[in-house]
Order: sequence, then C-alpha cells, then structure tokens
Amino acid sequence: MFIGIDLGTSGVKAILLDRQDNLRGSITIPLTVTQPQPLWREQNPADWWHACQQAVDALLVAAAKEGICPASIEAIGLTGQMHGATVLDAKGDVLRPAILWNDGRSFEECAELERRVPTSRTLTGNLMMPGFTAPKLLWLAKYEPELFDQIEMVLLPKDWLRYQLTGDFASDMSDAAGTMWLDVGQRDWSDELLVATGLTRKHMPQLHEGTDITGTLQPELAQRWGLKQVPIVAGAGDNAAGAIGVGVIKPGQAMFSLGTSGVYFAASDGFHANPERAVHSFCHALPNTWHLMSVMLSAASCLDFTAQLTGYADVPALLAAAEARGEDNTGDGTGNSGTPLFLPYLNGERTPHNNPAAQGVFFGLNASTKPADLAYSTLEGVGFGLADGIDALESTGLVSTDITLIGGGSRSAFWVQMLSDISNKPLTRRQGGDVGPALGAARLARIGVAQISGDTATLSEICTVPKEIAIHTPNLDRHNRFATRRKKFNVIYEQLKSVF
Repeated sequence: MFIGIDLGTSGVKAILLDRQDNLRGSITIPLTVTQPQPLWREQNPADWWHACQQAVDALLVAAAKEGICPASIEAIGLTGQMHGATVLDAKGDVLRPAILWNDGRSFEECAELERRVPTSRTLTGNLMMPGFTAPKLLWLAKYEPELFDQIEMVLLPKDWLRYQLTGDFASDMSDAAGTMWLDVGQRDWSDELLVATGLTRKHMPQLHEGTDITGTLQPELAQRWGLKQVPIVAGAGDNAAGAIGVGVIKPGQAMFSLGTSGVYFAASDGFHANPERAVHSFCHALPNTWHLMSVMLSAASCLDFTAQLTGYADVPALLAAAEARGEDNTGDGTGNSGTPLFLPYLNGERTPHNNPAAQGVFFGLNASTKPADLAYSTLEGVGFGLADGIDALESTGLVSTDITLIGGGSRSAFWVQMLSDISNKPLTRRQGGDVGPALGAARLARIGVAQISGDTATLSEICTVPKEIAIHTPNLDRHNRFATRRKKFNVIYEQLKSVF
C-alpha cells in the first residue's frame, strides 16, 4: 500500500493505493483562503498540517475497517499547490502566513526581477509572474524587511508538510521549477536568480527528482499512525503529479485539469519555452523529462462563484441548470445571441494575458436573463479561457493528440463535451480522473520504493494510462458557433483591459 497526500488550495486529500493501482481509500479535509487585501491570497501553514493529520487519521481508520493493516503501507508521496512562499526562521518556525499561487500583489517585483536578471526567461523558460515564488520574496524584502531578515529557509507548501513529516528540507524538480529560482534546463538552482532576491542556496531546500526518497517518517508520527518509519518520496507539484496519475509522461500526451484553476499540461520531448505568451515551461516529475503548461487562475472556482451569485444550492445544481437550459441556437451568426458572455478572470489571469488586474465580467445582460443563462455562460467562458491557453501552448509547435481530463470538473459529461466543441479536440475521461494529483503522488511513492526494494515493475507498468470512461469528440457545427462567440469574448477582454 502507498499513501498519496495532496495539499490543495481548498483541502488536503489523502488516498491509499495498492500495488494493483486500485484506490482503497480517500479522505479530504477542507481548507479556507484568506484575502487580507485586494489581490492578496494567504493560508496559515498550521492549518495545512492540522488538515493533513486529520486526513491521514481518517484514512487509516477507514482502512482498518476494511481489514487493511497500517503496517502494509510502504511509503508516502507528496504533492500540492505550487508557488506558495512559506518562510521559516532559524528555529524552523513559520514567520507569516504563506503567500499563495493566486496572489497578485508582486506584479511590480516581477518587472524588477527581469531588469536585475535580463536572462531570466532563458534560465527559467518562463515569464516572471506574480503567482511565482521569487517575486513574492522580493515583495517581502521591500515591504516587510524586518521579517525578511529573519528568513533562513523558503519552502513550497507540500515541502513544508514534508518538513513536518520528516524534519528534512527537500523539494522536487517539478515544484521547484515554479519558483523562478530554478535553471529549468539544467535542473539546478540558479545562483544569479537567488542573489537577485537577496537569497542564496542556503535558503533553499535540497533538490531531488520526483522519484527520490528524501527522508523517513518521524518516530512519533509512525507511532501515532501505527506505521513503520516509512520513506517519504519527493513527489511533485500538483499538475505534474496529476499527469503521473493519468499516465501523461510522453510527448503527444496531454491533460486538462479542471480544478480550482484550469490547466492544460503537455509532456514534451525536451526543454521548450514560449514565455512571451505566458506559457509555463517546467520540469516533469520523472528524471530528465519536461512539460509545457498553460494556466488560468479561475476554472472550477468560477462555478462556485456563479452558484453562490445565482442562488443555486451547489455546483452540481448549477451544472444541472446549465445542461437543462442547453445551447442557445438563436444567434444570427455574429455572436449576438441572448446568452451573456463571461470573462472568467476572478483572480486576474496568467496564460495568455499575464494580467493580475483582469476581472470577471458578465457581458450582455438584459431584462430576460435568467440564472440558468449565467450558469451556461460561466461554463462557456471558462472553456474559452482554456482554449486561449491551448493556442498559446501550441504556438511552441507542441501539439498533442491524446488529451485526458482530470479534476472535479471532469465529472460533468455536459461540460466536457462543451470543452471538446470549443477547443475542437477529442477529450477523454478516464477512471480515477477525479482523484487528481494524490494518485500521482502515491504512484511516485511506489516508484521510489521500487528503486531500492527489488520491485521489478517498470515505469510504464506503474504510470499506466487508466481505462477510458468516455471519449468526447467535437461537433463541427457547435465548434463554429462557439468560435464566433469566442471572437467576441476576446474583443471584450481587449476593450476592457485598460479599465480593469
């Protein structure tokens, strides 16, 4: 058995996976995000640890009821939200709430870092963005200098959980690539980028490939959970782990992740980049592999927003209303139908706009607009944003033909079909796709153990592609209608950009 722990933005998930790749248990403990000021997003790391302990406690209790002995658990793998800045003092204590991936306060610091290191885009393969970790530290140096002077270690969220589990300071290549301190092509910290933020290698955790063992479970935790002092495997950032979970490891394979954020992830045949279009180029979770990624900051979270706005009980109720309403075919071919258009920029945007000031908009409301119209528009608007990201990524020349969906949003066949029609690409829903990154974390734990235990399973046998549930193929007529509305969607953004 293997435990996978996923520190998400909205909750901590712990799963139990057996050697036949069967999910034997899953527990999620919710988390909340604070917004002290506009554009700010923070969480208290103590809440992460409390939720992690609760999740593992509940997972093992449920497993015991199924006759599963904790002693059968061989390793733990970690994954989680990327880019968050968790800063520690010399005693290893947290100095302030963690600044999260969707925090937009450090836009000016991004420009400053690119001035200080003119080769930053070449080194990192990325445009400097407020969501990344490095500009957050420059912001702290500027606005919280006394606190900055106390920083002895900077950890990403899942790596702070690792510190609680093992006492070790370690990270993996895929997560570290999202800090903007990593030379992504060389898979090593860049001294030049560290110095530009007032830091050195001594402030950074030790780097590992995602399949490496970084430490063992602390004795008191092993005793609490009835486990051996099992190895903790490096793991991966949430998107790379999600890709491992659905077997996206080779060029030509890609993944849509429909979670709080929306991600289009494509495995590549080497280190490629297109920072000018705000495409992310990161290390993958396996040695000597890379990937490209487009990221929109608000995807499934837009559904929560509109459900609350319109009074639907929850997201499933919103999805049901949108599906019952159906497509609006009353347009005249110019995009001027009775359906509003929705810009899904509730927390700013990354790909392709790199605009933390971008805002959400319902455009085209009239006296007859109903809640179901807004529900439909929200699904459509997120789809248009994801399609913009695909176009930006494919401008690098990397075009994928095998696209798998993961995340909670993948449960809706109606929405998935809409996304297929908008993007004009076949999309595959697979078993376990809604498990998400925790599945990849557990798989990486198994690979880590296999490297030292004599397990003869090969990488391809462990990182299998799950069975298909359904393949959604695009309808050309619907694609053409969506294309007309998408053009108007893009025009609205350009016209409003100056007044956000």
